[in-house]
Amino acid sequence: MTGTVSAAGARRALAAGLPDFPWDRLEPAKAAAARHPDGLVDLSIGTPVDPVPAIIRAALAEASDAPGYPLTAGTPRLREAIRDWVSRWCGTGSGSFGVLPTIGSKELVAWLPTLLGLGPGDTVVIPQVCYPTYEVGVQLAGATVVRADSLTSLGPARVGMVWVNSPSNPTGRVLPEAHLRKVVEWARERGAIVVSDECYLPLPWEASPVSILSVCDGVFDNVLAVHSLSKRSNLAGYRAGFLAGDPALVDEILAVRKHAGMIVPAPVQAAMIAALGDEAHVDEQRERYARRRAILRETFERAGFSVEHSEAGLYLWLTRDEDCWSTVGWLAERGILAAPGAFYGPAGERHVRVALTATDERVAAAASRL
Repeated sequence: MTGTVSAAGARRALAAGLPDFPWDRLEPAKAAAARHPDGLVDLSIGTPVDPVPAIIRAALAEASDAPGYPLTAGTPRLREAIRDWVSRWCGTGSGSFGVLPTIGSKELVAWLPTLLGLGPGDTVVIPQVCYPTYEVGVQLAGATVVRADSLTSLGPARVGMVWVNSPSNPTGRVLPEAHLRKVVEWARERGAIVVSDECYLPLPWEASPVSILSVCDGVFDNVLAVHSLSKRSNLAGYRAGFLAGDPALVDEILAVRKHAGMIVPAPVQAAMIAALGDEAHVDEQRERYARRRAILRETFERAGFSVEHSEAGLYLWLTRDEDCWSTVGWLAERGILAAPGAFYGPAGERHVRVALTATDERVAAAASRL
């Protein structure tokens, strides 16, 4: 009996080493905002609210009779659709890249350091202000995380992987082509892997983001790009994403995912083909976000907020030069919920993130309250 208790006590609870789930901490503010007489305006989490395009729903329904196991690598048609889209949007200059469908992008971000074999003794660099799951993924792998926007500040530290994100979540900042090229060169000199989160690439506003695959001169060694259909095509509920880049790394990741059963369901694979082959619905959705962005930006600036970066992507990065939780509380009193910048790193503690993902009616309600 003692031996059994001792063994159980020695087990490391993986969840114990992780931070609190950020959105759970926002529940009190959400409850306060929901008490507004005209209801809650939720500009926090960035979940799509507009309909899934009919062409995608039709493809999903047509493929719904899928009794067999799907391919982890994706069907040949899906791989071709991803390759065609990457070639068009990412300016690869070469077809020698690998592709792989993923169950959305969050699971890939969370497990990528582990899938690449990183662990204790390895360092992973993430941006100063960034999507929280980058850090969680490093913790799950047991590696060491370092926040840095300037790689020269790292000195001789041995780095296994570098995350970049353009357009940024949460700031909307766009990294120039020259910067991306320097990151690739720096990493290759040190044998590090560069992973670029490009989920918001199809949402340019005041700047035109480029893919890291466009600065590789057709050679993709140690470079990967992560993409998602959640925002581009309103497919957050479908969990549809993909990876492109170094074919050797893609094959390595595929081999692990096959063992782990990380497979995109067959109907979703069919829906992805339809989504990637149609740009009309993307243009329509982009126009919706542009209208909402213009209203929210003008409204928040008139209310005394400063908008920083926010050149592309799905969010406005705002500050009143006060602690972010004070700003969250001030907005909640007006029935508006925003995400505190502290969720994205210590450097974000005086900002809030506002998403463009609310209906036209709720955006108008926010504008009237401010």
